[in-house]
Amino acid sequence: MSRSEKKASRLLQIEALLLAHPEGLTQADIARKLQVHRATIGRYIPDLGQVLPNVYIDDTDGNKWKIDRERYLVRVQFNLYEALAVHLSARLLATRMDKQNPHAAAALRKLGISLEELYPQISSHVRQAADIVDDASRTQDPRFIQVLEKLALAWAERRKVHVWHRHEKTNTVNKYLFAPYFIEPYAVGQTIHAIGKRDDIDAFRTFKIERIERIEDVKPAIYYDIPETFNPRQLLSEAWGIWYTEEPPQKVVLRFSKSVAYRVIETKWHGSQRIEQLPDGRIHWQADIAEPQEMLPWMRG
Repeated sequence: MSRSEKKASRLLQIEALLLAHPEGLTQADIARKLQVHRATIGRYIPDLGQVLPNVYIDDTDGNKWKIDRERYLVRVQFNLYEALAVHLSARLLATRMDKQNPHAAAALRKLGISLEELYPQISSHVRQAADIVDDASRTQDPRFIQVLEKLALAWAERRKVHVWHRHEKTNTVNKYLFAPYFIEPYAVGQTIHAIGKRDDIDAFRTFKIERIERIEDVKPAIYYDIPETFNPRQLLSEAWGIWYTEEPPQKVVLRFSKSVAYRVIETKWHGSQRIEQLPDGRIHWQADIAEPQEMLPWMRG
């Protein structure tokens, strides 16, 4: 391996390390992890700006090297069927979220451009979805975008944040120290929720992002680890949508008439559902649901 190739390989190793450590690493940390002398790492500093423009040295946090995750660009390639999946996701995003979202629109336009040469038909529709997402007729809520941005960055860097959340029933605003573990869209209410740990009770809570009045970084930063045992799929497995509980799920039993039975059968509405077809064409549907109240709009529909 030539000297230039070795340097390029080392810089990629540094990039991978920094991506794995959002809290940042000192020059000594990097040298130790790569099993080289600290002076060797020091020689790469002049090349960082050219090869890794999103790496910076944070002199407010012990001269740690960090990745600027707001500007870091990932590289993705799609085959035809993956491109179709992107198109379907774009359509869901465009039709199930009611707020203007410039970041989503920018991402979809980049995807559209990258797909244009090989899949022009799909590219065209992805870019149309982008136009829908940032259409001027959509609800414009700068606070929502700011909260979403700060939550996303805190989640990516595993940093706690202060949030001021408005309670749905009392209409009071309370301040919490919050560690975001997951961000989940909710198609029924056209909303987005943040699931994480509240420090004051050391328990999971879900905050509807539209109800977060204010969000601020914690200074100095407080980092946290998401345990390997945390599994959002498992956490929400008994929820109809976003509502989960530590209590045992409740059995919900519904009976559908013959005229709509086919519509119910052709979709799996919940992971625990069980369907029994009755002799007269009706169906007996049941499932174990964490919070049945969340099902009411579906039942009424």
